[in-house]
Amino acid sequence: MTRLVVGPFNRVEGDLEVQLDVADGRVASARVNAPMYRGFEQMLVGREPHDALVIVPRICGICSVSQSVAAARALADASGVELPPNGVHVINLMLACENLADHLSHFYLFFMPDFTRPVYADRPWFGEATRRFAALAGEHGRAALAARQRWFEIMGTLGGKWPHTLSIQPGGSARGVEASERIRLLAKVREFRAFLERTTFGAPLEEVSALDGEAALQRWRAADPQRGDLRLFLTIAADLGLESLGRGPGRTLSYGAYRQPDGRFELPAGLWREAGQTLHAADLDAIREDATHAWLAGDSPLHPREGLTEPMLDKPGGYTWNKAPRLAGEVVETGAIARQLAGGQPLIRDAVARHGANVRSRVLARLIELARVLPMTERWLAALSPREPFFHADRLPADADGTGLTEAARGALGHWVSVRNGRIARYQIVAPTSWNFSPRDAAGTPGALEAALEGAPVREGEDTPVAVQHIVRSFDPCMVCTVH
Repeated sequence: MTRLVVGPFNRVEGDLEVQLDVADGRVASARVNAPMYRGFEQMLVGREPHDALVIVPRICGICSVSQSVAAARALADASGVELPPNGVHVINLMLACENLADHLSHFYLFFMPDFTRPVYADRPWFGEATRRFAALAGEHGRAALAARQRWFEIMGTLGGKWPHTLSIQPGGSARGVEASERIRLLAKVREFRAFLERTTFGAPLEEVSALDGEAALQRWRAADPQRGDLRLFLTIAADLGLESLGRGPGRTLSYGAYRQPDGRFELPAGLWREAGQTLHAADLDAIREDATHAWLAGDSPLHPREGLTEPMLDKPGGYTWNKAPRLAGEVVETGAIARQLAGGQPLIRDAVARHGANVRSRVLARLIELARVLPMTERWLAALSPREPFFHADRLPADADGTGLTEAARGALGHWVSVRNGRIARYQIVAPTSWNFSPRDAAGTPGALEAALEGAPVREGEDTPVAVQHIVRSFDPCMVCTVH
């Protein structure tokens, strides 16, 4: 048995280390360390509740809108304010703008450059992958950066700036949209659509999102294997057997994404179980955070509404700043794959039924989500009524409790706030990477990534195993959110 400490990882938001025990050329066990502590939950205690709308987005520079939405929803829940339809649509547009940009960044900048490493130089696809995806130099990676920059101009119109917009409020959006602006916004959506259809997919978005299973996907790929980056990814995945790498826990959680004025979600909520291929309502009262192996005080698992964040650096058995969230005692995975499974997307359900959640299916789910959600933004823009309100004022009682749930690009994000005598008495956050990169719990059960790394191959002489890189990046970690 040998031990490797891999990290810090490049192309990851925040600091991450992974300790690997390796035997017979494979990972026998793993421990994931989030080594940076930031303390946002303590910063908020004692402050005026609406201060959270300024402070919380600064947890992260790449998913700040998601943090804003969760904070605003927690305060809305505490105050009882209802959003007007325009406010719902604008917030969904901002959230989708950020989430789709994250998916694009993950594919082109974080994940695909690993396939241009010298270890793959003998593969038949290596030259084309290098031309498209090499870090800083790949033609398609550079084009994606330019497309992402233009796409984010939507955020300037809707929120004034990105990141850390202040236009997202408990009662809606503080920034109305004029009729002429709606036309310009639609032009930006159409420009982004053109990039995706030309470069990422080599096909109309509706054609991609309509793929109804692995058989249809393989026929689609075989018809023109070099056209579009999704097809090249599928070729690489098949050659390297990525469907057998990084198996998830068999359960995925989504809080539901893009809530509409009538209360329904464009991408429904739920707990998907691979065993039986069934979707269940998630009992969110059954969430507990276990701090057994975190450098944080606390002996008993607590629900976030009763949560405690108190540093304890010399805690016996601690090896990370991340708590271990569990749902009714079970490890769950979250992310685009959870949303697509809960939303009934047939290709992703078929892929997971065959091989489970894995490196290939996680990346595929993000790309399918790009194809599915962008047309939704066109509908939301069309639904705006510029002469109607975008915002309702909220009045927060002196004593109140609220919960704010949303779906960030990386998955289920929850904020829980308690207000007493007009001040924040407790504020707790469970981020998507908190779920996916959690440590062991009191029973010794590893988190989703820790378990997914078990069995990963380690080539002779590797000190940063490429298979481990693929598995870690398939979850698209955001460590600064994890150690909020």
